[in-house]
Amino acid sequence: ELLGDQKLGRLRSKEDGQVVVREGTQVSERLLERVDFTTIEPEDTWCEKPAVNDKVQELLRYATGQVQLVEEQAERKAERLTRGDELPPGIIQLVKVYVAKKRKLSVGDKMAGRHGNKGVVSTIVPEEDMPYLEDGTPVDICLNPLGVPSRMNLGQIFETHLGRAVAALGLHVATPVFDGATEAEVKALLVEAGLPKDGKSVLFDGRTGHKIEKKVTVGYIYMLKLTHLVSDKIHARSIGPYSLVTQQPLGGKAQFGGQRFGEMEVWALEAYGAAYTLQEMLTVKSDDVAGRSKIYEAIVKGENPPEPGIPESFNVLVKELQSLCLDVILEDSLAVESF
Repeated sequence: ELLGDQKLGRLRSKEDGQVVVREGTQVSERLLERVDFTTIEPEDTWCEKPAVNDKVQELLRYATGQVQLVEEQAERKAERLTRGDELPPGIIQLVKVYVAKKRKLSVGDKMAGRHGNKGVVSTIVPEEDMPYLEDGTPVDICLNPLGVPSRMNLGQIFETHLGRAVAALGLHVATPVFDGATEAEVKALLVEAGLPKDGKSVLFDGRTGHKIEKKVTVGYIYMLKLTHLVSDKIHARSIGPYSLVTQQPLGGKAQFGGQRFGEMEVWALEAYGAAYTLQEMLTVKSDDVAGRSKIYEAIVKGENPPEPGIPESFNVLVKELQSLCLDVILEDSLAVESF
């Protein structure tokens, strides 16, 4: 209404300065539908009449401010909807501060390649003790070959071979997951690089200097450090909290718990014939409530440990059977007649 039949001045976009409306363009309904006037530079001259021009600029500034306000409110509402469930009740906004800390690789830290070939660092030795190639180049990491056959992740072998070939050729390669380099292509690159076709090399023991009997696969791979660091996981317990139901020590570092002694660990002690160690693990070190106190007393007094009692897990089993309407009556072993 303000501009009416006025001819517009040259109007530019405030984002990139491009001319949106040419000078002398007549105002029409079609023009108003086509152009988003909130994106136009507000200080541009709209028409020749100064009073009308000032009024248009003022309206445009007000409209732009209102649009910005609505957009900010919508963003805040969207953020509340997406992040609302994460915050505890009573907390409106949360500020997280991340502090970076450098942690050197140590024995017990977990590492992984790109093929599910994860593992724990078993030992770290000086560079001069590592196996080395014929030209004296030491290897950085040694992996156990037994990690390949059962898992059948041959990708790590291909990666090793391909890495060696392209490093020698001075190339960079990218192999997609399901359409990667074929065996023939890897072999061709090895031959082109002047390396053995099987990707194996002669290695020498860094400690003795003797040649290793069999040839060894040597190459370049990605090996990444995971967040499971041994310094965060190390934990020890003497006495601590017990579960109310089973009377066994709680689990996990957070609860100051004990180490789980599972089925397979029990089988290992059975196989060794370590009867008393096994008995101790399943009674006084676990859920024999009376035995725990008695053995502590015996240690303090310097006496021999007493006979362990019935573990609480047996009572839990009895209660579970009773919940199924199956009663269990305990009898003295001496009173039971032998048949």
